[in-house]
Amino acid sequence: MSAHAITLHLEAPLYDYFRQRAENKHRTLEAELLETVEAAGPKAQALPTALARAVAELPGLDDQALWRVARDHLPRQAAAELEALNLKQQREALNTGEEEALDRLIEAYERFLLLRAEAASLLHRRGHDVSELIDPG
Repeated sequence: MSAHAITLHLEAPLYDYFRQRAENKHRTLEAELLETVEAAGPKAQALPTALARAVAELPGLDDQALWRVARDHLPRQAAAELEALNLKQQREALNTGEEEALDRLIEAYERFLLLRAEAASLLHRRGHDVSELIDPG
């Protein structure tokens, strides 16, 4: 993938805002701006609005908050219900309420996966070893 250099002329308040964010994260201003632009790019726009907003907010989080997101899991009750509905669906047809519940749980699970993956990616780009986030089993 090729990269293109650009020059940005930022008003002082906006420049100061991003410079301070970069300093707080011990990063370069360029890295901070690039991460913000990437988060606003087409990948995030293809997502549902609420999820796109959640993904776009990740670059603004400090490393500690990103680690919390990257380690987050679907609540146990929701995971158990998702598993039970999946198993039932394999054995027999689900009723309308069960299908709706399954759809909501799948959406929640996919949200957790996407946010965890994005947070891990940001941490990796910030120089952190994220190998502990890979589930070996």
